[in-house]
Amino acid sequence: MGLAGDNAGFPFSAKLSAAPSPRFCNPMSRRIFSDVAGDITVLVDGQSFLLHKFPLVSRCGRIRRMVADSKDPDLSKLELVNVPGGALAFELAAKFCYGSNFEITTVNVAHLRCIAEYLEMTEDYQDENLIVRTEMYLNDLVVKNLEKSLEVLCACDGLDPMVEEVGFVDRCVDAIAMNASKEQLVSGLAHLECDAGSGKLRMHCQDWWVEDLSALRIDYYQRVIAAMRRSGVRPESIGTSIVHYAQTALKCIERRHVWDSGPLVGDNQRVIVETLINLMATEKITAVTLLFLFGMLRMAIEVDAGLDYRIEVEKRIGLHLEMASLDDLLIPSMQTSDSMFDVDTVHRILVNFLQRIEEDDSGDSSPCGYESDGLKSPSHSSVLKVGRLMDGYLAEIAPDPYLKLQKFMTLIELLPDYARIVDDGLYRAIDIYLKAHPSLTESECKKLCKLIDCQKLSQDASSHAAQNDRLPMQMVVRVLYFEQLRLKSSFSGGHGHSGGGEYCSFSQRITMPMSGSGVPSSCVSPRAAGAADSYASLRRENRELKLEVSRMRVRLTELEREQGMMKQGMRDGRPGEHGRAFLASISRGIGRMAMFGPSGERRKKSSRATASSQCSEGKSRRRKKTSVTYA
Repeated sequence: MGLAGDNAGFPFSAKLSAAPSPRFCNPMSRRIFSDVAGDITVLVDGQSFLLHKFPLVSRCGRIRRMVADSKDPDLSKLELVNVPGGALAFELAAKFCYGSNFEITTVNVAHLRCIAEYLEMTEDYQDENLIVRTEMYLNDLVVKNLEKSLEVLCACDGLDPMVEEVGFVDRCVDAIAMNASKEQLVSGLAHLECDAGSGKLRMHCQDWWVEDLSALRIDYYQRVIAAMRRSGVRPESIGTSIVHYAQTALKCIERRHVWDSGPLVGDNQRVIVETLINLMATEKITAVTLLFLFGMLRMAIEVDAGLDYRIEVEKRIGLHLEMASLDDLLIPSMQTSDSMFDVDTVHRILVNFLQRIEEDDSGDSSPCGYESDGLKSPSHSSVLKVGRLMDGYLAEIAPDPYLKLQKFMTLIELLPDYARIVDDGLYRAIDIYLKAHPSLTESECKKLCKLIDCQKLSQDASSHAAQNDRLPMQMVVRVLYFEQLRLKSSFSGGHGHSGGGEYCSFSQRITMPMSGSGVPSSCVSPRAAGAADSYASLRRENRELKLEVSRMRVRLTELEREQGMMKQGMRDGRPGEHGRAFLASISRGIGRMAMFGPSGERRKKSSRATASSQCSEGKSRRRKKTSVTYA
């Protein structure tokens, strides 16, 4: 038998020697030679081969032993079970026994090696038997070439466990890793020698084997990647290979979800997902993008991978959560009874991110902790980015009618206070949640709204909150109170500083001295006088607003007390008097709350007109004073 040949077909190319061509009796019964009648029929996987004893027993130790151990001297039938490679591999071995000349290729060498081991075709029975021939081909042609090693390893599929016993897989895996490392070393040297070259050289030096590895079985692929890590292949190339393998092997996962093609496909894909995640963890592969990690997390949820594998991906995402987008976090929930989005997964990712920030801060050399200089640290910048991201996420999941209040509040409470400079985004998310969940009790609304820091609301958000009917009364009062404090501090801050600030310059313009005749000096313009009148009117309106807020606070306390008395009366069976009193107080409270409606606006306008008239009437009286100052 020779190794040379022009055709590379499987299972063999029909380049025969002087022996006549085989003639097949029928599809299920085949004869190798037609000039001598066969004396034994060999059954392999339901197919029968009419052969001769002498060529078989002269090279195959197993068949020789079976014939010798048979009690029938005229044995005419043998059955071989668990034949590696099946009938096709046995046909190749039979041709070798008959001396037929066929070609050993990268596609059939693994089958030939396994069937030779099964039939015990060793040197004990004949020189240069099939085991030696296949080993020569492997050592001389396969292990020295990366492409051939990949082809042989792909052909090992379906030959377990024999292919493992003969060490074929391990040798191919080691050959792939070693050749890939050598190719990268050579390409790196080429880059150093041709540093002045154009980008075309880089195109030729790409790792072509990245795509070819995707044809491997997942367990073979895992062993190849581990071997590449040991041999020093670049982590970037390994990361690219993992991404390509996942895209190739899991490209039909959505199709399985939509058409529900059965558990076998799901089981196979679950094994692939879990193996790739485990591979990234055990081999410490970090050269993958955040987008790929989110994709793997969605895949893991889709195929119902183990919780440990999902947590591993979540930890990796938590290390770079500040780089994520809102669409990345909107992971659909696979449980029909739960909310539309997988809030628990996002919660765990956020916990991992905060743990990373805590570790970074604990490693800071500053003895004063985070507050000392943490506001300028990169970790604080990351926290601010995640704070904005989570506010957007909360606003997206808030309309979900199945989202439980406790989960929603837990996500809000998880971020520290310094994660939000302003609470406008948080207020928007809570307002959306209140609108989508009208069945919340008053205590639940209060508990939720307490998470908003009214001092961090902008002027627009405060104005919206003051007129928001969905908010509890305590929340509205807090908003108005802090808005009053803000206005007060804004106008009083100009008198306490001598700098050139906006409010300071405004105060200086309206406190310039007057002339002895009561006419403003040349330094005071009519514009300054008009500003002084507006400022006085605004101060009066602020005092009125503050008085009204105090009255509302008193009425709110009365309403709560009367409500409690009415509930007690209803439990005692006497709802009459307290019920009527409560309804009357409610109507009075609504009347007082009308200041935030259109009528309130009209009242404000009338008060401004009255203040303006009063200011114009008092101009003559102010002329008698040499100067005027607004406290």
